[in-house]
Amino acid sequence: MTASRWTTIYLVIAAIMLAILAMLYAAVPVKDGVKDWTGQLIPGFWMAWTFPVALFFWCIAALLILMTLLAIRFPETPRVGILRIETTRGDRLFITLLGSAFIHLAWLYFAGPDALWGALLLSLAYAAAVFRWV
Repeated sequence: MTASRWTTIYLVIAAIMLAILAMLYAAVPVKDGVKDWTGQLIPGFWMAWTFPVALFFWCIAALLILMTLLAIRFPETPRVGILRIETTRGDRLFITLLGSAFIHLAWLYFAGPDALWGALLLSLAYAAAVFRWV
């Protein structure tokens, strides 16, 4: 494929993802003139979809789309890292997401929910290490 076709594909996918994000933002309920970030996006729905939950799944979808595009545009051969197993970008993403979940759960247990930014920073450092050395 030519570079201009890839640019078009990137722009279309980015526009679609931004439109979905804008729709999620617009769906945030307003209570007393203020956005209720933890209010249900769909009142009375069987699952309590809040903006943070929807944003989390939007980020996961964006990561999966990015990894798919990278795999198509720049195919890779598996590499062996410090775990001594062959891993691809997708494997490293899975290891990163799983490890980040455990980091956040441990952070909640030991530090509580007040300072979750620390868990996020620790998870980002963990992700960088996994993608570099695993």
